[in-house]
Amino acid sequence: MEKVKIIIAGPRGRMGREAVQLINNVEKFELVAVVDRKHGGLKLSDLEGFPSIDVPVYTDFELCLQEAKADVLIELTTPEVGMYHAKTALNYNVRPVVGTTGFTKTDLEELESLCEEKELGCIIAPNFAIGAVLMMKFSQMAAKYFNDVEIIEMHHNQKLDAPSGTAVKTADMISEVREAKKQGHPNEKETMPGARGAEFEGIRIHSVRLPGLVAHQQVMFGAEGQTLLVRHDSYHRGSFMSGVKVAVETVMKIDRFVYGLENILE
Repeated sequence: MEKVKIIIAGPRGRMGREAVQLINNVEKFELVAVVDRKHGGLKLSDLEGFPSIDVPVYTDFELCLQEAKADVLIELTTPEVGMYHAKTALNYNVRPVVGTTGFTKTDLEELESLCEEKELGCIIAPNFAIGAVLMMKFSQMAAKYFNDVEIIEMHHNQKLDAPSGTAVKTADMISEVREAKKQGHPNEKETMPGARGAEFEGIRIHSVRLPGLVAHQQVMFGAEGQTLLVRHDSYHRGSFMSGVKVAVETVMKIDRFVYGLENILE
C-alpha cells in the first residue's frame, strides 16, 4: 500500500501536535517533514513532546517542498502564513488541507482559481470536528423556518481571529436559505458600542474569548412563542482529528477547491 506523504505546518501548536499523533496512528499516512517558524535544521524528535518522530524540521517552506516530495500539506498556522503556504504548496503540486481560519473572500477566490489552474484538490475547513459540521448543517436547515437568528461562538483566549471561521461559515450557510433581515427593534440603540455584536445580513455574531474554553458555538433561533438552540462543544482538540483524516483522504481524490467539510461528507 502506497502511503500518503504529509507535511505539517505548525507542528508545535495544539492542533499540530494532535495532527502529528494522527499521522503516526494511521497506517496509510506518513509524516515526511514539518514546517516551523524556528528550529530549522533539527529533527522533530529533538523537540519536546515528539519522541522517536525522526523527520526534518524546516523554516524555509519552499526548501521543504523541494526536498520532502509530499502529497499533502496540513496547514495549521495563521491566516497570513497559511495563505502563503497554501498557494506555494499548490504551485509545487502538493494538495493543501487547511485548518487555519481568518481567510478573506478574496483569499478563497484566489485559491479556488489556482486549484482550477493546477487541477489539484484543496480543502479549507473552518472546523474539522464532525459534530461542528453537523451543527452548521442543522442550523442551515432550521433557518428555512426561523428568520431570526444569532450566533454565539466561544473560544480560548489565544485565538487570533474574531469572529471564528466556524461562525462566519455558519452565517454564510444560513444566508443561502434566509433572506437578509434586520433583527431586533428598528429603533434599538447600542448604549455601549459592540453590545449587539457583529452583523452579517442581519444575523448577529458574538465572540467570547476566555481561558478554559476550546471551541464552542451555539446558534439561537427565535420565533413567536418559541426558541431553538443548536450547539456544539469541542472539549479537546482530538475532536478535530476525524475530520482531518477524512480531509486528507478526500483531497487525494479530488481536483477542485472545497470550502467547508460539509461539502465532502456523505
